[in-house]
Amino acid sequence: MKPSWIVFFFPVLFTSCQWMSSRLPDEQQLLEEELNKIDWTKVDLYPSVASCDSIFDEETRKECFFTYVTQELEANLHLDTLRGTFAHMDTLNVLVTIQPDARVSLALYQVNDSLKQQVNSVDSLLQEKSKIFQNLSPAMKRGVPVTSQFVLPLVLHKQ
Repeated sequence: MKPSWIVFFFPVLFTSCQWMSSRLPDEQQLLEEELNKIDWTKVDLYPSVASCDSIFDEETRKECFFTYVTQELEANLHLDTLRGTFAHMDTLNVLVTIQPDARVSLALYQVNDSLKQQVNSVDSLLQEKSKIFQNLSPAMKRGVPVTSQFVLPLVLHKQ
């Protein structure tokens, strides 16, 4: 009776191990699923400055940051010279790029063809003024610093 018991026991033992083992999902498939879940057009945390870090509401913190950047640019750019250069415009759109290492670059965004000659002088002025933003924290996506860009309208006050 023992040999017949062994004949039935070993096949059941070997096949039962396969029943209990779970199939591991494919790494590539898991990666693709995870990447599809991520909204790449938005960041988890917007860039910030020390004066806005104490604000816990994300929308208020975002507004604080944009207000800070706008005020710093308007205060540091000599708008009188810009007003003379762009006499028929009341707003300049500035593309602000914040790198993961907190470097800031500024450039004019969507300028009319008639103003192309003046753009170089303003771009060089903006590049010089981008150095004033040294205490910025970059945007974060899933805990990793990422590059962020936004267009900031600078109002040239006409008097």
